[in-house]
Amino acid sequence: MAMMRMVVLLLSVMMVNVVLMDAKVESTAEFDPYKVLGVTRSASQAEIKKVYKRLAKEWHPDKNKNPEAEDMFIKITKSYEILTNEEKRASYDRYGQTDNTHPYGRHHGFRHFHDNFYFDESFFHFPFNNKGGRDFADSKYTLHFNQYINEVVPDSFKRPYLIKITSDWCFSCIHIEPVWKETVQELETLGIGIGVVDVGYERRLANHLGAHQTPSFLGVVNGKVAFFHYAVVKGHLMQFVEDLLPQRLVEKVTDKNYQEFLKSWHELNKPHVLLFDQVPSVPLLYKLTAFAYKDYVQFGYVDQGLSETADLLRKFNINTYAPTMLVFKEDIEKPADIIQAKGMKKQIIDEFISNNKFLLAPRLVNQKLFDELCPVKQFHRRRKYCVLLITGEEESFTTGNEAFLSLASVNTNDVLRFAYVYQRRQQPLCDVLLKNKDSTPPQVVILERRNGAGKILYKPVSGGWNGSKEDKHKLLEELERLQKDPSILNNDAFLPELNNEFTSMFLIRWIYTAYDYLSEIIDDLLHNNWREMMPLLSLIFSALFILFGTVVIQAFSDSSEEKHPKAKAKEASNAEDGSPNTSSTSSSRPPKKSFVEVTELTDITYTSNLVKLRPGHINVVLVLTDPTKNILLSKFAKEVYSFTGSFTLHFSFLNVDKHSEWMAAVLEYAQDAMQIDTDEDEVGSRKVDYTGYVLALNGHKKYLCLFKPVYTGEDLDSKPEEEGGGSRSRKGMTRSRSTTLQIHHKLDRLGLWMERLMEGTLPRYYVPAWPGLDKITVNK
Repeated sequence: MAMMRMVVLLLSVMMVNVVLMDAKVESTAEFDPYKVLGVTRSASQAEIKKVYKRLAKEWHPDKNKNPEAEDMFIKITKSYEILTNEEKRASYDRYGQTDNTHPYGRHHGFRHFHDNFYFDESFFHFPFNNKGGRDFADSKYTLHFNQYINEVVPDSFKRPYLIKITSDWCFSCIHIEPVWKETVQELETLGIGIGVVDVGYERRLANHLGAHQTPSFLGVVNGKVAFFHYAVVKGHLMQFVEDLLPQRLVEKVTDKNYQEFLKSWHELNKPHVLLFDQVPSVPLLYKLTAFAYKDYVQFGYVDQGLSETADLLRKFNINTYAPTMLVFKEDIEKPADIIQAKGMKKQIIDEFISNNKFLLAPRLVNQKLFDELCPVKQFHRRRKYCVLLITGEEESFTTGNEAFLSLASVNTNDVLRFAYVYQRRQQPLCDVLLKNKDSTPPQVVILERRNGAGKILYKPVSGGWNGSKEDKHKLLEELERLQKDPSILNNDAFLPELNNEFTSMFLIRWIYTAYDYLSEIIDDLLHNNWREMMPLLSLIFSALFILFGTVVIQAFSDSSEEKHPKAKAKEASNAEDGSPNTSSTSSSRPPKKSFVEVTELTDITYTSNLVKLRPGHINVVLVLTDPTKNILLSKFAKEVYSFTGSFTLHFSFLNVDKHSEWMAAVLEYAQDAMQIDTDEDEVGSRKVDYTGYVLALNGHKKYLCLFKPVYTGEDLDSKPEEEGGGSRSRKGMTRSRSTTLQIHHKLDRLGLWMERLMEGTLPRYYVPAWPGLDKITVNK
């Protein structure tokens, strides 16, 4: 019975092998990278790259929901790899194969990637859990949750990490293994951290990283995770790692800005390093070095191929045949150290920067710098003495500060460290060291730290410090005595923690961090990384929904509660004034203020309130005179109050005593509406009374609507004459009453006219151009 089962199993295996080989031959015959990309065999690299970008974007599985999108995307990527590699392309053009395929004779095994399965040499040669094929990824770089939290995250503040997410049953992972291996070998030489997470064994870490697909790649820098969204080729992975680094790490330096760059050592309290090279862009190795030492050194890059850097090359006698690195400290004219070598290695650069991390006499700006410059005593042979100058920032201290720096520049004893502090910025520290009230800056103190709790032994150098030869000689004598007898440090104290003088730069760093974080969110949204973004998006939309719902409900409840009381109050006030209730149909928006803001239209406000008025906005202008100003403004405010809630209405008044010529010029274009309130034979002898006229002026479209005063004391049903026609039978009656028209009745129908203005049913009179208002009419 067992023998029968074995025979059946072997027959099944043989049948599967035959089917797969047939599929293999058919698939290989159909695969043509030129056809996949749709280019000719003579296509240039630029054409291939252009077509690849278009097709990769079109067939990316995250954007294209076609079931065949993933297979097509893999074919496009593989075709691009073949045609952009000269050796692979030549091999395919000659033999119809690449380094990943073999001729299919009887004596050759086969290697095939078909339907996300990968076979090599025989059906039983699976790469899963094969130490020979997967040892590179699974053993040396495998990450665990605690290792990631305790090692990778803190280390990511000094160097970026590239992490691959994989699993034992990830068939697509095998296809990208050669690219991954080649990329890792190059990135490791640059000092970039590498990691591999197997989701089958480290599900907790994968969930923590937000990685839910295999294979996938992500980068970690400054404790933040960023996902890789492009085709898996070496160039894309290298660029992804470079893009992980923060911006503004390295400054481009030329002949114009090099002095400004080097002079900033005093403000930043850092040495400055210049790299001279012939490539136009900053090398990745140099960016990584700048990131690792960003807290200690300021980095600049000089492109030797630019004509704008010729003076720098001559000034520092730079050899253009090899990269050169100069470090500058307090002296910007002469480099403190120099290194030059072809093909600079990471170890050489790290050693060079580590030996020049500090200035000759740096300023103590925080506790971290103090701990590194003046470490706590551990063994007798590792003693470090700190020679500290307590000084000020004023110009009167400049001479003593420069003398102290000159003494520090000639120091060759590694046991001694020179530094200085500004008393105003480190007041608690200086108060402890200057116990004697007679001791005032500048003062030199020699100290040794005894433990991490702040205990020190110290000795002030008597006589203060002015930078004279006697002061230098006295300090050197004290230092020589200290080498022979450390017991001369006969004072002890406990130092407080130093103030961080760079806390004022926290806001700038926070802005940069927020910018990087927003860039990551936008990048995730653009690449449809919805699964990782779903919790955040859900939280945002929930908060917006709650906020919006609350505001809408509150707005409706407030409007319904306040609508009737306001209407009743308005009716009561109108009844007391004896005016009709013209505001019962208010504007679409309730008034936001308890008063009407009315400005005078003068030659100063004319441009902003009319000529350059925003599109869609209207200025309602009341025409008055000095004697009628108070009465008309009060009536005008009552009539237009219910319309002040509109954002497009503005209210002004015009003194016709000063600007009657402007009024006449404007109304020339509204002759159809003008009914002169004088007898026909007195037109030339009587002056037109414009008092109580109201103009609605649209400055952008250059038109006006006109309101003319109407007497309603006897006939409340009479119609206003703002339409320009009116009843011809009442023309004579209106003219005869114009002389006796009371001032406070002139605006009785203004509320109804405003309603028609808001409805857009008033006649419009267009003006070719607004006349100037700068001319003032002279009263005769």
